[in-house]
Parts: sequence; C-alpha cells; structure tokens
Amino acid sequence: MIIEIDDISKVYEVGTQEVHALRGVSMKVEDNEYLAIMGPSGSGKSTLMNVLGCLDTPSSGSYRFVNELVSEMNDDQLAEIRNREIGFVFQTFNLLPRATALHNVELPMIYNGTPSTKRKSLAKEALEKVGLSDRMDHRPSELSGGQRQRVAIARSLVNNPKIILADEPTGNLDTKTGEEIMEIFEELHDQGNTIILVTHEEYIAEHTNRIVRLRDGRIERDEATD
Repeated sequence: MIIEIDDISKVYEVGTQEVHALRGVSMKVEDNEYLAIMGPSGSGKSTLMNVLGCLDTPSSGSYRFVNELVSEMNDDQLAEIRNREIGFVFQTFNLLPRATALHNVELPMIYNGTPSTKRKSLAKEALEKVGLSDRMDHRPSELSGGQRQRVAIARSLVNNPKIILADEPTGNLDTKTGEEIMEIFEELHDQGNTIILVTHEEYIAEHTNRIVRLRDGRIERDEATD
C-alpha cells in the first residue's frame, strides 16, 4: 500500500468563517494504480491533492505514506518525501524560463545533492523517456506547450518517485496535445509508475483505471473505469 488516508478533514479559517474543504475522506492507493480525482470547482480535489503530496496538513484524520504516519514526520522528512518519493506535474508547467530543458529536469537532483555527472545522465534519460532527446538545450520559450509539459513530466520522473501527482496536466493544452500527454502517462503506468491525476475533463479521466469523484469535500463515488 502506497497511500492510506482515513477520515481526513481540512478546515480553513477565512476571516471569521470556517471553510470545510474536506469532510471525512478515506481512500487507499495501491502500488501501480492509475487513478483520477474528479469533481466540480470547490469539491475539495485540489486540497486532497495537496494533502496527498504532503504540501498541506489535514485538520484531522490520519495519512500513511508507505505505512509511515505523515503526521509524525518532521519538516526535513516531509521535504525528503516531496523531493524523492513524489513527482509533481502542474497545469502551469512551473519551469524556470531562463534554464534549458535539461537544467529544469536536473533541479530536483540539485536540491538533494546528486553529483553533477550523474544528474546530467539521469536528466537526459528522463527527457528521452518523454521523447525530447532533441530539445534538451532549448529554453521553455523555445518549446510548445506540449513540449513544456513533457519537460515537467521528465522532471517529475527523475528521482524515480513512488507516485506521480499531476494537477490538471492537460489544462493548458489543446485536445490533440492533451491526448499525446495522456499517452505518455499511460506508458509510464505500463512501466510500473503509480499515477494520480486531478482533472475536470471526463475524456482525460477515462484514460485511468479508477475515478474518485468528490463533491462538497466528500467522496461521492469511487469506481473502476472500463
């Protein structure tokens, strides 16, 4: 079991009001699962993604990541999980504009102290996996939206994480490019990666093997796809 959350709630204080973003969410994610988290705006899907990615802490409930209680981890341990065990892919790519594709992919390894030569070879390998071996020295402004997202995916892979969390990974792309990105995720899943993606697009969610639907901070349905 990679992820096990039990009765997770998240309450934000907004001025004098309490906003209940998650209300008693429980779910498990096995190794090599490929699932989508869906729901209307305000359903809690981004909050759930942030909790799963150890970017935010729940107000109550328990979260076990590979059988370790996340609430008992210190800041260094959480940073280590975010850097080594979880690969993040964002809708807005989050690339350094002045850095080459290769250097952008190297970044997570710079933070964890991987030696320079090894960094470069692993970054090249990751870019080859996403079909960008001929674009390594290009900066983001010299790449199409789809190519930028491929760089972001390569960066998420480079530390060989236990899971990839993708937040609306096709949200800034046209339909054809979005389909190409989903093909990459399918290949990564076939290679053994565990992938969780947040999307509001049904046609994107249909690529996965399981859809968890949220509404008003609760799981409305959790079902396998055809």
